[in-house]
Amino acid sequence: MKTYTSAFLRRRSFSAKEAEEKIKKALEKGEVLPVEARFDSNCITPGTDFMARLQEQLKYFVHSKLSTDKLWQGVSVYLSGHETPGEGEHKIMEFIRSENAKPGHDPNTRHCLYGLDADLIMLGLVSHEPHFSLLREEVRFGAPGERLDRPVCSPVAWATAVMLLMDACIDDQYFCQNKIGFEYDLERIIDDWILMGFLVGNDFIPHLPHLHINQDALPLLYRTYISVLPSLGGYLNENGNLSLTNFEKYLVKLSEFDRDHFREVFVDLKWFESKVGNKYVNEAAGQAAEESRRRVGRKNRVPNDSLSLAVLDQGRHPDGLPNRDCTEDDCEDEDMFETEFRQYKRSYYMTKMGVEVVSDDFLASQALCYVEGIQWILHYYYHGVQSWSWFYPYHYAPFLSDIRNISSAQLSFQKGTPFLPFQQLLAVLPAASKDLLPQCYQHLMTSPGSPIIEYYPLDFKTDLNGKQQEWEAVVLIPFIDEVAQVHSVDSSSLYFCGFPTLRHIRHKVA
Repeated sequence: MKTYTSAFLRRRSFSAKEAEEKIKKALEKGEVLPVEARFDSNCITPGTDFMARLQEQLKYFVHSKLSTDKLWQGVSVYLSGHETPGEGEHKIMEFIRSENAKPGHDPNTRHCLYGLDADLIMLGLVSHEPHFSLLREEVRFGAPGERLDRPVCSPVAWATAVMLLMDACIDDQYFCQNKIGFEYDLERIIDDWILMGFLVGNDFIPHLPHLHINQDALPLLYRTYISVLPSLGGYLNENGNLSLTNFEKYLVKLSEFDRDHFREVFVDLKWFESKVGNKYVNEAAGQAAEESRRRVGRKNRVPNDSLSLAVLDQGRHPDGLPNRDCTEDDCEDEDMFETEFRQYKRSYYMTKMGVEVVSDDFLASQALCYVEGIQWILHYYYHGVQSWSWFYPYHYAPFLSDIRNISSAQLSFQKGTPFLPFQQLLAVLPAASKDLLPQCYQHLMTSPGSPIIEYYPLDFKTDLNGKQQEWEAVVLIPFIDEVAQVHSVDSSSLYFCGFPTLRHIRHKVA
């Protein structure tokens, strides 16, 4: 699936690099490595010979159980394998939606979904089915035999609590019906709850700066929602369609977090200033930022709908200076805060995204791109794939305070078609896993003359970007150019230069 390309390639590239580092460390310690080839878990990817053979074994298993096991008698089994594009859990949801649309469907049908992916909780809620259960094993972290200082909440119990107690949690902690000026609908509250969960990042878009689950991002999102909903006149998520007007109002309120977070940083900057004696910690950058602000203020040309950093001047005089209903020292501190805040965000965009000028157009494109991503994800969860070719083209997300003036944005997507099997493998596998491709395509990952060699770097940087675990880091590899990738593969020979078991595969367009 084209849309997963970036996230999957980064994840598999990191896994391959991690495996190589483990081997290197083992050799340095003098350990003896196994003589047999290492199992490459990347083979669990649609289009590989491993998956083709697994599919045949699953068919045999299902046929055998239906034929010989009495417990399987009268059971209908639907096996959707790797030859049908899409994530497994989303194909299941597509099946549920198709069943619900059939005449005579029983609305009290019970669903039981198995899997460890936390995404399943969201999908269960998206279905709005009255009887939907998740089946999960209990997962405990820590070395075998390690004593745990406190009891570990079973994921089974946690998932059950989320699914069964959502009604009580929302009704008690959010609002009563008489606190909002429009029709209260618990199911719509749940839809908005799902949308808010996307803001901390997932497989398709990065998390917003400094919003981390382990740093109480979710309570912040919910508190903001509680405070702003009564003034919206409606909900944020309309059955998978983003209400841009309401969503913008929510983000404006939520963007206060940017300033609050930087204010904590600013306290440290002030302390450092007292030690080094500089007016600005980053004096040259601070002076440049302040001069730019003053120049914009003098020209007084910032329109009300500007997406530039100057929108942060709200509550300030037209000349760009802070309101002077404060003491001289307080005004100087506020002035310094504003200057450093601007430079702080400029530095983020310049260092993280490699831009030289943080212009209005750049910020407008960032805002539009992020909102477009949220809409794509919503449609994907509620209705299925809206576009096979869409992807978020940046490793990082913009600041909340820069996602502005989106209410009139025009969001459109081209449906496109999914990749063919070997094209998909070229899109998601790192060069270290080239043996999983037919030999005639392996050179595309390793040959210096390959038209797509830039997408398979042997070494690359990672950025924790506020996270704590290495596997959560941003893997800084290039985004694949779909056109270049497709043109590098002779589609007429896709199925006839390698694995014979894959010759029958033809992807169906959803």
